[in-house]
Amino acid sequence: MSYYDYKQQRIYPAQMGTESFGKFQVNVTTEQGFRPVPNAKVRISYTGEPDSTVEELTTDDLGRTPLIDLQAPPIDYSLDPAQEAQPYSLYNVNVTAEGFDSIDVNGAEILPDVTAIQPITVRPLQGTQRYVIPPHTLFGDYPPKIAEAEIKPTSESGEIVLPGVVVPEFVIVHDGPPSDSSASNYYERYSDYIKNVASSEIYATWPASTITANILAIMSFTLNRVYTEWYRNRGYTFTITSSTAFDHKWMRGRNIYDTISQAVDQVFNNYLSRPNVKQPILTQYCDGRNVTCPGWMTQWGSKALGDQGMTAIQILRNFYGSSIYINSANQVSGVPSSWPGANLTVGSRGDSVRQMQEQLNAISQVYTAVPTVAVDGVFGAQTEEAVKAFQQTFGLPANGIVDLPTWYRISGIYVAVTRIAELN
Repeated sequence: MSYYDYKQQRIYPAQMGTESFGKFQVNVTTEQGFRPVPNAKVRISYTGEPDSTVEELTTDDLGRTPLIDLQAPPIDYSLDPAQEAQPYSLYNVNVTAEGFDSIDVNGAEILPDVTAIQPITVRPLQGTQRYVIPPHTLFGDYPPKIAEAEIKPTSESGEIVLPGVVVPEFVIVHDGPPSDSSASNYYERYSDYIKNVASSEIYATWPASTITANILAIMSFTLNRVYTEWYRNRGYTFTITSSTAFDHKWMRGRNIYDTISQAVDQVFNNYLSRPNVKQPILTQYCDGRNVTCPGWMTQWGSKALGDQGMTAIQILRNFYGSSIYINSANQVSGVPSSWPGANLTVGSRGDSVRQMQEQLNAISQVYTAVPTVAVDGVFGAQTEEAVKAFQQTFGLPANGIVDLPTWYRISGIYVAVTRIAELN
């Protein structure tokens, strides 16, 4: 049974005969400056019956709707590779806000027991923007990856490589195979790109170690493309494609999931290495059900190993060999300065604290839930409360400690809200 045949049989989530639910939230921001859009009207309907209305919501001062429950299939559908039933329900999302384009998203995917987050970016009135989300790669029919060497030769005359591994601020995604000159290119923030791909290629209901292992493989593959300037060396102007035959499946306009988003934040500057190899490893994989790939990671196989209690690195070594290890990029592009190397917490002092305080104050001018603080280079109770408020606002553990994920999220949001002109 094809995806589309099954979809037609599953028009209404209410007909599933299940009490399973997933949570859903819409997050509306401006295209330029990453400003929250309050008072946007959000209408949610069944994909199979777009004229119906499941919920009508309004965004708050942070540009977010309340968390709501939406019906979803039983969780076993996304945990058992033998299941052929669609493991997620499908909803349409319409967003309107005064002075901005209206947005239509067709096919937001709701999994049970996790939170689906629908990012919506609006621009000044130009017309309606529509996104039709294709099926998840573990459920739909996609071409398998064309095998490549995991380490790219870089000694050819004229070959361009970066001097070191750099986490880019943006990647340029070509939304189609490399040869399709009619496909559009899109600038995507690196971490947003990784969250989108992981949400498109694995199920957010899987074990945490499995999710992390797959994210590390996705990031290492992506950073190999960045480091080797793979497509630029072939005359293209993009970083990576959305074709599963060549790269990963990126779906413009799709929702992401909280479990995946949090995992990316924890490891976003990491990649996979082998001894005496400078470039990130091109970590290829397949689903392990419809396609087999000896020597590569299989997604369903990684899920089974996570069920057995294996850690992310144990899962990765099971597939890629014992010489694979997790490395960290020292340079993160587009941020004022790199991670200071130790957590900032109450009692910390110095320039790193001062810089972080300045950035929080700039963010607080846009995201008013974050209070302003004295810029004195001293991490006191006031700064701790501001950090907690920031963490709560942006989905990080609200412990008041500026660890690596919090440092880079503060830096990233600061750059987004203070940027004078976004890339076109």
